[in-house]
Formats: sequence, C-alpha cells, structure tokens
Amino acid sequence: ERVEIAVAEGTETPAERVASPTLSKEATQVAREAVPTITIEDFAKLDLRVVRVISAERVHGTDKLMKLEVDMGGEKRTVVAAIAQEFTPDEMIDKLLVLVANLAPARIRGIVSQGMILAAGDEKPLALVTLDREVPPGTKVR
Repeated sequence: ERVEIAVAEGTETPAERVASPTLSKEATQVAREAVPTITIEDFAKLDLRVVRVISAERVHGTDKLMKLEVDMGGEKRTVVAAIAQEFTPDEMIDKLLVLVANLAPARIRGIVSQGMILAAGDEKPLALVTLDREVPPGTKVR
C-alpha cells in the first residue's frame, strides 16, 4: 500500500520531508512522531564531553545496569548505564565515550549517576557512541 502526502510548496515539516510515497504506513507514522525540532541555542545547552572509562561493574540486583567510573579530563564521575546486557565490565575499560555532562544527577539503585552515556538503538545490539580517533578525556563534543 502506498502513502501519499500532499503539501503546499515550502510548507512541509521535517517529518513530512522524510515521508515518501514508498514508505509504509508504519514508517510514515514513525516519521510524523519524530521529536520536535530544536534551535541551535537549545542544542548549545547540552554539555557533551569525551570520557574514558576507568572502571566498570555490574549493579547488584539488576541485569541491565552497569556502574561506570569515568575520567572527564581530570574530573572523575560515576555514571549508571543500562548496558550490562550488551557489554561486560572488562569490555568497557579504557573505552572513549560521549557523556551528557550537564544532566542533573539522578539516584539509580542507590548510586548517584552524574551524566548519561550516549548510545544508539532501541533494539539489541545497542551501539555506544564512540570516537574514531584518540581524543583527550574532557574534550567538548560539538
């Protein structure tokens, strides 16, 4: 079944630009439910930093959570991430990752998490956002 969208020239939304006659109804619906557009000023509010994992351990009493100690350029942080079903603690050691550094701290299973590690995917396997070359911990991602 084909989906057709009639749009006045120059008035389409980003979601409508994604939708095409060859997309299924389900794919078109997903495109329409996309997260709202933000401004560059909104994006600039995020403090994304490169971090290096210096220690990792599973969180007791859960199959999904892992506690990471990360180096953010001389500042150590604790981060709880739902990655324990995808990665072992040993696999995480020395990885360079991207951290949302200015996220409000949250208590997760009694551990204060000081940021969020970025990852991609709703399905398994989850993909961690990493770097393609060595960058010093603490480097701002832009």
